[in-house]
Amino acid sequence: MTLGEEMVGDYLGLRLSLRAHPMELLRPHLTGLTAHDRLTRAAARVTLAGLVITRQRPGTASGVVFLTLEDETGVANIVVWSRIYERFRKAVIAGRLLRVSGRIERDGPVVHIVAERVEDISPLLATLARPIIPDVIMGRGGDAPHPATAGQRPSARHPREQAKRLFPSRDFH
Repeated sequence: MTLGEEMVGDYLGLRLSLRAHPMELLRPHLTGLTAHDRLTRAAARVTLAGLVITRQRPGTASGVVFLTLEDETGVANIVVWSRIYERFRKAVIAGRLLRVSGRIERDGPVVHIVAERVEDISPLLATLARPIIPDVIMGRGGDAPHPATAGQRPSARHPREQAKRLFPSRDFH
């Protein structure tokens, strides 16, 4: 088994993997990202990506959504203001793997990213158990079945459904 196949198997059985994090395998194919452990030294604006581990929209926050993204180096706190939420609503609500661009806001040792752009890149999670296809990363298809799974019935028909099973987020409202 490849490292990606082993990791997916771990996530299916345990909801975590000690072998690798999905971003560790995807990062080489996603350019221009800042790792979460480098946010304290990063410039004013960054782009980062990670699994959504929590999603909160408290009633007392005037429509602000708070996301916590995880990559192989740590976690990042994302603040999504109402107007950005309305613009990228589908990605904020449904995304399991997000790419977020925004500005850094520091308050002592605490670092937040105030989102300016949110992109759902969850379909990349479906590539983890097979070789990564450049067209999938660039958003140009790649729906052909992997030779090892050809003829098998998939457990989830859409990559987003597969991602929900493998990498669920904890959503609070």
